[in-house]
Amino acid sequence: MKRRALALLIALCGSAIGLAAVSQADPVASGAPQQPGPLAPRPVTETLFGQTVTDNYRYFEQLEPATIAWMTAQGAYTRSLIDAIPGRADLGKRVSAFTGSFGFISDYAEFDGRAFYEERAPGADNYDLVVKDSKGTRKIVDIAAVMAAHGGKPFAINYIAPSPDGSKVAVGLSQGGSEAAELSVYDAATGAVIAGPIDRAQFGVTSWALNSEKLYFIRLKALKPTDPGTEKFRDTSLQVWNLKSDPVTLYGSLAGGGPKLTPDETPALAIAPTTNFAVLISRNGVQNELKIWIAPLADADKQDGKWTLLGDRDAGITSFDAHGSDLFLLSHKNAPTFQVLALQAGQPLSTAKVLVAAQPDRVIEGINAAADGLYVLARKGAYSELLRVDPKTGKTAEIALPTKGHVGSVFSDPRYAGVTPELSSWVLAPTLYRYDPKSGKFADLHIGVHGDIDSAAFTISDLDAKARDGAMVPLSLVQPKGASVPQIAVIEAYGSYGISNLADFSTRRAAFMKEGIAYGICHVRGGGELGESWRLGGKDANKHNTWQDIIACGDDLVARGITTKGQLFILGGSAGGITMGRALEERPDLFAGVMDLVPSANTLRAEFSPNGPDNIPEFGTVTNEQGFKNLYEMDSIVHVQKGVTYPAIMISTGLNDPRVAPWIPAKFEAALLASGTPNPVLLRVDAQAGHGIGSTRSQTDALAADWIAFVKWRAGVAGWRPDFSRSVP
Repeated sequence: MKRRALALLIALCGSAIGLAAVSQADPVASGAPQQPGPLAPRPVTETLFGQTVTDNYRYFEQLEPATIAWMTAQGAYTRSLIDAIPGRADLGKRVSAFTGSFGFISDYAEFDGRAFYEERAPGADNYDLVVKDSKGTRKIVDIAAVMAAHGGKPFAINYIAPSPDGSKVAVGLSQGGSEAAELSVYDAATGAVIAGPIDRAQFGVTSWALNSEKLYFIRLKALKPTDPGTEKFRDTSLQVWNLKSDPVTLYGSLAGGGPKLTPDETPALAIAPTTNFAVLISRNGVQNELKIWIAPLADADKQDGKWTLLGDRDAGITSFDAHGSDLFLLSHKNAPTFQVLALQAGQPLSTAKVLVAAQPDRVIEGINAAADGLYVLARKGAYSELLRVDPKTGKTAEIALPTKGHVGSVFSDPRYAGVTPELSSWVLAPTLYRYDPKSGKFADLHIGVHGDIDSAAFTISDLDAKARDGAMVPLSLVQPKGASVPQIAVIEAYGSYGISNLADFSTRRAAFMKEGIAYGICHVRGGGELGESWRLGGKDANKHNTWQDIIACGDDLVARGITTKGQLFILGGSAGGITMGRALEERPDLFAGVMDLVPSANTLRAEFSPNGPDNIPEFGTVTNEQGFKNLYEMDSIVHVQKGVTYPAIMISTGLNDPRVAPWIPAKFEAALLASGTPNPVLLRVDAQAGHGIGSTRSQTDALAADWIAFVKWRAGVAGWRPDFSRSVP
């Protein structure tokens, strides 16, 4: 009955908007519903810097009712096809049981003997806010209760920010994957709401005042009905809130005082315990490098405060921390793998001394000030190292970690000694430790549940693949131990913003591995795995290296005999969609299938989406010639060609996505369908999701199960071909 309902929905949507069905050269079975064809093109042709560009689906950007109906019909078709795979239902149960066996912790912090963290308990669907102190462990925000109070609609915690005295906690809540958080403050002892909610608080709290009586947060401007969508994230302001009256604007492009900022700069304020100064920073969209000012603590709330510029973006500063009068900076200027600088607050940047020097084989990724010294998080390859700088001698010593893996987060408080890192690895679930500098030992905090994963059942290999230009691209590979080769293999890649794919545990990745599938991470250029030079090697005019690196990783696994072209799949999303789209277009023969999650597939038009202006520092703009050329080369849609047999692809989108507007994946789907490729071109649509941030476990489990079923089907595994002769539950 379910199959008939889905077929009827597809037929009704297709009939209502005049769709033509397309045939597949690889029919799944007789009785399968026909896939709605692409909507009729409405070409818009432009000539930019001598290059003619035709956009057949520009009108998708308005998300007209007919476009949304077409997307819904495509999603229904994809749902019917995947549900008709005989093994999909049982697979979904296995994935759910596996992911539900874990208890995960995030955003751990501890103030005045009270621990705060988000917890997704075993079997739970969401992360809740939990407080643990001498009175016991209790939920402050129960997301299941929040959802029940709103008719079952999905909600998520975007962020938490405990006050320095541990008496309060600020929380951002959003609905349906939108990330459009409202800010409220809770009493940490009773769970009562003290203040809020405050709207337009998507980017969260940047600091509390040292007396815990007020907080500082970033607020989006109130849009006018006539404002274009591209204004959504512009002219953000830093506001101070005393929890009693309305928040007051301090700094921003529209503020009356403070350092002058452009509409695309986002201000943030940081005040560290033990210090007598405040730090004001501005971010230029998604650019990593910060602009930093320093002022006496008393001036933090004054629009006419005495802010002194410490460093502009050309100083290469990407992070900082403070203790007492000491300010610590993480910078890549003249240090591609990063160095740590130290100076006295109030002194010019020219007086900074190198505290931890850069090393060519080690990337420094974080600094944390504690009472006993500065802790430095570094890594070699995908694996972490923890260093400690003695404040008296200035000497640096390595602290042996409990196991080989990656430290995903570190909590420290400059008022207390030691740090609290979270450590995991490819096949080791996260463990939260507290490091005691007196004993030199790590203690497991025993928060969270490790779940159903046996690390001994897998083999991990750290490989290198030779890229087209001769660069050696790191490739991490996890294989089921004892599996015969060639085998089905999935390679994941990202490659933007300097974001690194490191040896962190992921239930989604592990779900593939548990199904006997080899899983690789190709550390492509554009990411930060090997430092700033590696990032720049996949940026702007060098962006082609990003997708050519994953091609190299695929060729390498085939050459090693680990997999074959008929068993090789690639997976990526968001900006990693650039990597997916361009790789399948340059080497359509290499892959059996592609999983393209909320892909940035239309880079020529991305800056005209709500999140577009913020991303100009990373990808460029079509308003200058070099930027246009770079974006044209990245754009997946303009490179789709008729008559090419592309690998099967499953494109996924959430209708509430604030980062990659849903019309972008929809345009890519339409372009590929119009190309006439005989292999499946599927669009998976989740009407209650966004970019994936804030999705429930059920939502992410369903996506993972769909991907695994798609992989087994397209790899030719017996029993995994859609079968419409059977009853679909």
